[in-house]
Amino acid sequence: MVLTALFVAVSLASVRSAAADPSISAKQAEAQSVLAQIQEIDGQLSFAIESYNLANVKLDRIKGELRTNSHHLAVARTSLKSAQAHLSDRLVALYKGGGSGGTLEVILAAKSIDDLLNRIDAVDRVSSQDARVLREVKSFRAQAIESKRRLERAQKAQVQVVADKAAQRSSIEGQLAERQRLLSTIKDQIASLQAAEQRRQERLAAEAQARFRATQNRSTEAAAPEPLIQSDSVEEAIAPPPDAHYGGVVGIAMQYLGTPYVWGGASPGGFDCSGFIMYVYSQIGVSLPHHAASQYGMGTPVSRDQLQPGDLVFFNGLGHAGIYIGGGQFIHAPHTGDVVKISSLNDSWYSSTYVGAKRV
Repeated sequence: MVLTALFVAVSLASVRSAAADPSISAKQAEAQSVLAQIQEIDGQLSFAIESYNLANVKLDRIKGELRTNSHHLAVARTSLKSAQAHLSDRLVALYKGGGSGGTLEVILAAKSIDDLLNRIDAVDRVSSQDARVLREVKSFRAQAIESKRRLERAQKAQVQVVADKAAQRSSIEGQLAERQRLLSTIKDQIASLQAAEQRRQERLAAEAQARFRATQNRSTEAAAPEPLIQSDSVEEAIAPPPDAHYGGVVGIAMQYLGTPYVWGGASPGGFDCSGFIMYVYSQIGVSLPHHAASQYGMGTPVSRDQLQPGDLVFFNGLGHAGIYIGGGQFIHAPHTGDVVKISSLNDSWYSSTYVGAKRV
């Protein structure tokens, strides 16, 4: 994560330069304070984004139910009209005085007492059946109308939820704008550190690509567990999961290194963390929700010492997620102002906020 790299680099620079120039030491202390604020605000924004994503998922489901219900209501209206017309025709034919098809014709056409009783019984049954069909159609239509009202109320409420989540996001982004103002005082140092981070990302990408190619070439060998990743956190014991089947997503994910982070993004034009995972996995036909916490609810738990390429890793109370690529590293869309990149599970922030992993 750029923030962590900046924090560490600034701290080291402070140690080297403090003796030569006390003002530099003071500037580095200021930079550390600003970077701590950045990290806190980014964490808040991650939660706001994921809440917005979930609200939209629910709104889309309600809209789908409304479309289905509208179809049912249209069918009910057509059926009711047809049933009413049919019953009306029956009544006219059966009870119209003196005309053909009336009750008199039924009686006169009988050849015996038994035939007469059967004919009258048939007329009664037909009339009763028509009336029952009419009642059922009316009941179905009434249920569809009530369902429509309920879904419209739910949609209105959910639209408000989405608006509230969007407002929350705007508020936090306002804080991010203030963050940019604070960073202006150390712009030169940040630019230098970002250049160093870019060089590091290029090296990590090259190493990851080489590791991925080597893994592909060993397709006939049994997959071996990754080396134990050191961590100060205590993780609950997890039963060995089944072998990973989607390690190939790593190659797909690597194609999008450098893609800008976009709030709510789920396309090559820009990604947020869960949108990036959803899009990459969709390329191999696996459907995942656009919501980190919902993604965590899928698949099989994986302990850190059993991670394999393609596993999903989660952080910050399920406010952030990425795709494990091997070697103790993962690829992800970190936060506003950053790009899709590679980070290490051993970086202090990710190690301290690590939640767990899932294999889909």
